[in-house]
Amino acid sequence: MADILKHLDLNSVDGTRLNIDALYQIVPSAFTEVRDDKTGEISRKVNFEVLRRLLGDNATDGDGEMYQFTWVGKNAARAEAAKPTDKTLRPVPEDSVDWDNTKNVYIEGDNLEVLKLLQRSYMSKVKMIYIDPPYNTGNDFVYHDDFARPVAEEDLEAGNVDELGNRFRKNTDTNGKFHSDWCSMIYSRLLVARSLLTEDGVIFISIDDNEVRNLRNICDEVFGEHNFVANFIWEKRLNRENRKEVSVRHDYILCYTKMVEEQKRSLSLLPMNDKALSNYGNPDNDPRGLWKSDPAHAQGGHGTKSQFYTLTAPNGKKHELPSGRCWLYTEDVMNEAIKDNRIWFGKDGNGVPRIKTYLNAKERGLTPETLLFAKDASTNEKAKNDLKDLFDGIAVFETPKPVELIKLFCLLSSKSDDIILDFFSGSSATAQAVMQLNSEDGGHRKYIMVQIPEETPEDSEARNAGYATIPEIAKERIRRAGAKIKADSPLTTQNLDTGFRVYRLDESNYENVSLSPKEYKQDQLDLFANNIKSDRTDLDLLYGSMLAWGVRLDLPLQAETVDGCTIYTVNEGDLVAYFSSGITDKVVAAMADKSPLRVLFRDACFKEDAQKINIYEQFKQALDWADNDAFNNIRVI
Repeated sequence: MADILKHLDLNSVDGTRLNIDALYQIVPSAFTEVRDDKTGEISRKVNFEVLRRLLGDNATDGDGEMYQFTWVGKNAARAEAAKPTDKTLRPVPEDSVDWDNTKNVYIEGDNLEVLKLLQRSYMSKVKMIYIDPPYNTGNDFVYHDDFARPVAEEDLEAGNVDELGNRFRKNTDTNGKFHSDWCSMIYSRLLVARSLLTEDGVIFISIDDNEVRNLRNICDEVFGEHNFVANFIWEKRLNRENRKEVSVRHDYILCYTKMVEEQKRSLSLLPMNDKALSNYGNPDNDPRGLWKSDPAHAQGGHGTKSQFYTLTAPNGKKHELPSGRCWLYTEDVMNEAIKDNRIWFGKDGNGVPRIKTYLNAKERGLTPETLLFAKDASTNEKAKNDLKDLFDGIAVFETPKPVELIKLFCLLSSKSDDIILDFFSGSSATAQAVMQLNSEDGGHRKYIMVQIPEETPEDSEARNAGYATIPEIAKERIRRAGAKIKADSPLTTQNLDTGFRVYRLDESNYENVSLSPKEYKQDQLDLFANNIKSDRTDLDLLYGSMLAWGVRLDLPLQAETVDGCTIYTVNEGDLVAYFSSGITDKVVAAMADKSPLRVLFRDACFKEDAQKINIYEQFKQALDWADNDAFNNIRVI
């Protein structure tokens, strides 16, 4: 009974467990239960023989030739993506803006670890991801993952050397490591990021010629080739560069959706512009409103026998099909459309038949095009100058993406209350784009920015201006951009959220107590009673536990004092927490009065096990919980 209050699992999601759970939902008959000899616990395991029989001829052992994309280190990258992390995110209110009210989140830290930590709280909740990862120019990049291995080990796996170190082929840039490090870096992150997307979520990835081919192959594997939406070509530069053999004026933006839905667009239509609207009119005063005429015939090869006929107009004129064409409608349907005045024969009735398409009978919008010209999406140079102007003439960041470009993708893929994620956020152009779009359409989109604390170059304008890291630039950019947006449109942006909560990736809140008690000195034994690091605050423990228990980081928080101690309430009861030593009946009553979905205590709250049993029973009685409810809803750390 002493263990009746269950300890909260503080590690991130186990990616392997996610895959097993997903497979179980599809083929439960391929699973069996196995008891662990050491713990006695029963767990589900895959029975591969049953799974193979279910798959029939669609299973392969991987022997022989097959179509696949691989590189040295791919298996290690896949394993790293699935491996849990025990790191945590610590709140930094002093760097934040409007902490109590904002729904936006800014996170400093390596994005692979951060993405893992976000899985429980944000799985299937992010509508759109935009990332601008480091392009592989042959230089080192700052994402040094744990699965990066020595050259000798990679050479051995790639077959470049034998076990004695004898080299078989030259070690050129095209031989493994030049591309494989980059592929491993992006592959592991995309594997985790996919789990955060909603089922109809969309991802946009900026890239150049160096890795666009490999990125396309990786995305085909991670998201599915059938979920490819487009490869946008963005005109990033207006002027020719004569320094190179070919002046490259474009970059790519690959777009994938998590799940293609039948009869549903992956991207929204763009707003109708004046040019598009000018195509609509109403020369015959049709009561159904504005319309435009479209061809009434199509390629004949796609038609059925019933779509080949001589069309008779209301004035008796006969219209024959052009060579190789068929009518869009069968003859009966066409005649009904003519009677209903939905076919246009020109003002004099003698013109070529055309179908009337009504403005109000379809979505008002334009299909986005793969060519993104600078006039619509801006350029790198303008993005850099705009950021320079925002920082009073200081060039704080060399390669920002245009706000207009990212705002376009937000417009195509998100609605009013959606969450937008950028985990290579750089100077946080994405945050500015989200705020700008919200100010224009009255939306309440929320963003999550993630950026590794990369140092600014020595003697750079940014360093000389006092910005030691890229996150320092980004946070200041968001502050300034938010203030400017509100100043530019004061009447329509009073309720615009320009704040953000800052979190910083750090080591676990808890001391490592994996050693057995006899291996510790006498003065270290209190680690087992209180294993929380001395520099951690209540808020560190609270937000770390929220991540572990699947509670979002942007929810409102209230703190109140009861019996001289603090009770924390997240989102009016999503989570109620108490960390002080010494717990009283009055505290328990105050917590239960919140009608909480989750209740959290610190182990040090209890002087003896009997108190845990008493707490368990008090919450059961106060909230009318069954044993199973109490067991699942109360945790200790």
